[in-house]
Amino acid sequence: NLYDRIPVNFDVYDSRKVSGLRGFASSNAVQILVINIDSFAKDENVINRPNDKLTGKKPIEFIQSASPIVIVDEPQNMETEIRKKAIENLNYSCTLRYSATHTNRYNLVYNLDPVKAYDLGLVKQIEVDSIVTENDFNDAFIRLEKVSATKTRTSATLTIDINQKDGVARKTVTAKVGDDLYKLSKNRDIYKQGYIINGIDVESGYISLSNGEDLFVGDSQGGMTDELMKFQIEKTVKEHLIKEKKYKDKGIKVLSLFFIDRVANYRQYDEAGNQVNGKFAKWFEESFRDISSKTAYKGLIPFSVGEIHNGYFSQDKKGKFKDTQKTAKAKSDIDTFKLIMRDKERLLSTEEPLRFIFSHSALREGWDNPNVFQICTLNETRSELKKRQEIGRGLRLSVDQSGYRIHDPVINKLTVIANESYEDFAKQLQNEIEDECGVSFKGRIKNRKKRKEVKYRKGFELDENFKSLWDKIKHHTKYKVMYETEELIEKASKALRYMPEIKRPVIKSTKTSVKFDERGINGDVISSYSTLWDKAFRIPDILAYMQSKIGLTRSTILQILIESDRLDDVIINPQLFLDNAVAEIKEVLNDLIVEGIKYEKIGDVEYEMRLFEDYEIHVNELTFVISKKEKTIYSNMVPLDSGVEYQFAKDCETREDIDFYFKLPYWFKIKTPIGNYNPDWALIKKNEKTVYFVAETKSANQELKTSEKRKIKCGNAHFDEFEGVEYRQVAKVSDLD
Repeated sequence: NLYDRIPVNFDVYDSRKVSGLRGFASSNAVQILVINIDSFAKDENVINRPNDKLTGKKPIEFIQSASPIVIVDEPQNMETEIRKKAIENLNYSCTLRYSATHTNRYNLVYNLDPVKAYDLGLVKQIEVDSIVTENDFNDAFIRLEKVSATKTRTSATLTIDINQKDGVARKTVTAKVGDDLYKLSKNRDIYKQGYIINGIDVESGYISLSNGEDLFVGDSQGGMTDELMKFQIEKTVKEHLIKEKKYKDKGIKVLSLFFIDRVANYRQYDEAGNQVNGKFAKWFEESFRDISSKTAYKGLIPFSVGEIHNGYFSQDKKGKFKDTQKTAKAKSDIDTFKLIMRDKERLLSTEEPLRFIFSHSALREGWDNPNVFQICTLNETRSELKKRQEIGRGLRLSVDQSGYRIHDPVINKLTVIANESYEDFAKQLQNEIEDECGVSFKGRIKNRKKRKEVKYRKGFELDENFKSLWDKIKHHTKYKVMYETEELIEKASKALRYMPEIKRPVIKSTKTSVKFDERGINGDVISSYSTLWDKAFRIPDILAYMQSKIGLTRSTILQILIESDRLDDVIINPQLFLDNAVAEIKEVLNDLIVEGIKYEKIGDVEYEMRLFEDYEIHVNELTFVISKKEKTIYSNMVPLDSGVEYQFAKDCETREDIDFYFKLPYWFKIKTPIGNYNPDWALIKKNEKTVYFVAETKSANQELKTSEKRKIKCGNAHFDEFEGVEYRQVAKVSDLD
C-alpha cells in the first residue's frame, strides 16, 4: 500500500553482461542496480573501458547519463580517495549512506540509535546471565594486563588479590622489576614464595617470576578460570535446549554463539595434522551429552553431538585454524565457511544440524543471524570485543521456517552468558552507547536472575468460575461499519474549513553568538529573519493522492474539497494542504466508523485454551504476587503494566464480592478498524446477582489518546454482542459497584 505497487526492475551488475546497462539508463520504470564498489573503482575495470558492443562507449556512461540516486551500504568502507572518486564519477543526483558505524556523518537525515530500536521493538530484548566467582581467593591469582616502557624503566600492570579492611578484593596494581607481589598484595601469604618479578620483556609482552614461570599479556594463573568457563558452556547448552523445546513447534531454529580468545581451546591438531577437540569442544560435548540425556530434553535434537557444533576461524595455508584476522580461504573448510558466513538461510533450517557456533574473531565483522538466542564469551584473557559488537550478533528479531519475522517479545530474548557481573556488563554497555551514540540506555538490560516463569494454576480450566466466565467471552467476532456518505461530506468539509491556515514555505535565518564558559557552550540570538518562498508550485493530481491515502471515492473527496471552500489553498503550499486535508478527513472518517461499527460472532470460532501457556517475565515492582490462587487462573504471579492495574489486582484479591478475576492474555485481541485491541481484565462480581465484567483499567487522571478512546468504543460494541457481559472503563474495582 505504501508505494501503490509501482513496477520496479531489479538487477545485479555482471561485467559479462554490460549491455544491460542501456536499459538501466533508458527505461521509464524505476531501475535498481546492485553493484560492488570494486567493480568500478579502478580504470581497468570492464565498466570503465570502451566497449565495441556499446558503439565504443564505456558502460559506466549509461549509469552516468541517468544521474542515479546512489545508496551506499557500509560507507565507512568507502572512505579512501580512490573509492570516493569512483562514487563521484557515477554522476549521482544524491547519495544516501546507511551504516551503524559511520566514520564521517556528513548530513545526518535519520538516526535509529540502539535505544530507539529497542523501544520500538525492532530488536530482541537483552538479558544477562552473569557467571562470576565469589570468594575465589584461595590461589595466587595473577593476570598480566599490559607491559610498558619509558626511557628509564619498564613496568607491568597486574591484577592480583589484595588484603582489604573488609576482606580480600581483586585489584589492579603497577609493578616494576624487583617488586614482590607479597608486599603488593598487602602481605597475602599465598604470594609469599616465588612471586618476585625478575624481568619484564616489553617487546615480547611477558614477565618472569622468581618461581620460574613466565606470564604473557592477557594470561592469568590461579583462580577458577577453567571451572568458570566450563560452567558458562553448561549454562549456554541448558538455555539453548530450553528454548529449542519451547520454539520447536513454532518452527523457530535456535542458534548459540560462542566467542573464544584462542582457537586451540576449541580445535587442536595431532602430530599427523589431524583435527582433535580442544578443551572447549570437549566440555561442550560432555555438557550436551549430560543435559540432553535428561527426560525433558531427550530426543529434542535428532543429530549426533559431533554434528551440532562447529567453528569458523581464520586458517593458514595448510588449512589449519589459527589466531589471525585473515579471511578463511582454505578449501578444507569452505563448506563451514559458506554455511556460517554466506548460507544463512540453510543455517536457519531445522534440518541443518549445526546449532552451536564457536568463533575466534572472524565473526565479529559483518555477520549476524536472527536466530542467535544465546551468546557466550569464553575468555582466558581480557576480551577486546566491545559489548555492542558482542550482542549485535544476536539482536535481530527471529524468523520461523517460512522466513516470517517473529514479533513476539516473549520469544525475542537474547541471553548473554557473561563471565562478569550484570552490573559491570550493563555499565560497560551503557558507557559504550553513551560514548558512541550520545544516548542513555539505563534500565533496558534485564538481569537473567530476575527472570521468573508465570505459571497457570493446575486445573484452572476446570474451575466452574473460570468456565462460566470464559464461555461468555471466548468467541471471535467480525465487524462491519456503517456511515452515511452525506454525513461524512458534511463533517469532513467543516473540519477542512476550520483547519489551520496553510502557510507558504519560508526560509528562516537565525544568527547566534557562540560563547564558551564554565557551563559549556552557550549562545545568544543576535538577529533573526524569514523570507517567503514566493514561487509557483506544480500542483499534483489532488484526487489521486488523497484517494491513495484515505480510500474514498474521487467524487466524495471532490465534494468535500468543494464544500470546504479551502481548495484555493492548494496553490499556496500544495503538499502541506494535501497532508493536512488528509489528516482532517481521516479523523472524521475514523470517528464515523467507530460510531457506526457493528460486531457479530463468527460461528464456532473461539480463542483456543491451548494458548494459555506458562511464560517468562522479568520481575519488577509491578509484578503482582498471588495469595488467593482459588480466585484466579495463576498459581504464583501476574505481570502488570501500571500502578492502576496493580491496585486493581490487589482489590480483586481482597474484596469478597469478587469471586474470580484474571488479566486477559496478550493474544486475546479484538479486531477494530484502527488496529487490534487487547482488553485488560475479566472478572465475576457477586452482590444480589452475579455479573460478568470485562474491564479496561485507566487512571482517572489519565488523558487518553484518540486511538485509545476509539478502541475502547470498539471494545464496548464487541461485548454488546455477548449476553450477560458488561464492559466498563474503570480506574478501580469500586467503579464497578
